[in-house]
Amino acid sequence: MSEKRVHTVRFEPVGVEMEVEEGEWVLDAAFRQGIAVMHGCREGQCSSCKCVLVDGDAEVQKYSTFALPDYERDTGHILLCRTYAYSDITVELLNYDEDVLSRSIAVKEFQGKLAGIKTLTHDIRLLQVQLDEPLKFWAGQFVELTVPGIGIMRSYSMANTPNQPTQLEFIIKKYPDGAFSSLLDGSLEVGTPVRVKGPYGGCFRREGRPGPLILVGGGSGMSPLWSILNDHMQSGEQRPVRFFYGARNRRDLFYMEQFAELEQKLDDFRFIPALSQPSDDDAWTGETGYIHDVVERTLRAEQLEGQMDAFSCGPPPMIDALLPVLQRAGVAPEHIYFDKFTPAAR
Repeated sequence: MSEKRVHTVRFEPVGVEMEVEEGEWVLDAAFRQGIAVMHGCREGQCSSCKCVLVDGDAEVQKYSTFALPDYERDTGHILLCRTYAYSDITVELLNYDEDVLSRSIAVKEFQGKLAGIKTLTHDIRLLQVQLDEPLKFWAGQFVELTVPGIGIMRSYSMANTPNQPTQLEFIIKKYPDGAFSSLLDGSLEVGTPVRVKGPYGGCFRREGRPGPLILVGGGSGMSPLWSILNDHMQSGEQRPVRFFYGARNRRDLFYMEQFAELEQKLDDFRFIPALSQPSDDDAWTGETGYIHDVVERTLRAEQLEGQMDAFSCGPPPMIDALLPVLQRAGVAPEHIYFDKFTPAAR
């Protein structure tokens, strides 16, 4: 059997080089070697990993023209997640974060088992997984979670902090047609073998920054933000923190007691939940409306000082509405980090 041909990929302007095998997506090769270039869906559907092929022979396959229009393809643009290399190639990164590159962790596969499922709300569960060996990750990152016996794989962000590398927790929203989440109240049992692959994602906590920390979530977007918040607390760093969480009505809220305790314990910390459709029975006296409007009102009123870091995780419409709000509030685009959560239909 002949060995696979191996080529060199050089990323400019950072000067990082790696190897890629023929028949291997360039982005997968980067993950395998611990090189964290920008990425999103990893399926050719978004444009997070869009780059320019400067030199060499490569081909882009199986992608959406929404992510890579024909006119960009004609000017040498490629998607790393859907690119095969047929020679040594040089790629110009259009979006890169030196902090992410410096803190790259090689993607690996881990074996484990389901340790527990807890009910947080009527449609949100806390999934607990015990790994056979520790997974190194940064607070805010995610993994691919697979149940081999069922053959379903989904990406979920860790809710626990990195100092619990073998005891992972995931806050998961149940969808009636969710390929994985619909199994949480029935098919999945404690002790079920699971496979975890990761870590992925550049939406992780940045260290050593004194300015305000803005966290905005909705639904299961609480998961990575809960990890980021608790990792910040464990670090001992001091900075103003505003945690916004959008829900429809009161029964969609959880961890309220924990947030109340944090407001008493932490200096300059506020948890700001907002209900978009409160019912009369809710007797709600807090913020109402869409969460991006609440963020705008709050940041305008508070006039926080210093360079803000903003992390947003949740449904795509929420994040799309939030991004211009954050920029109007003075958050630099390079200090805005987000993950869009979408359900997978069966």
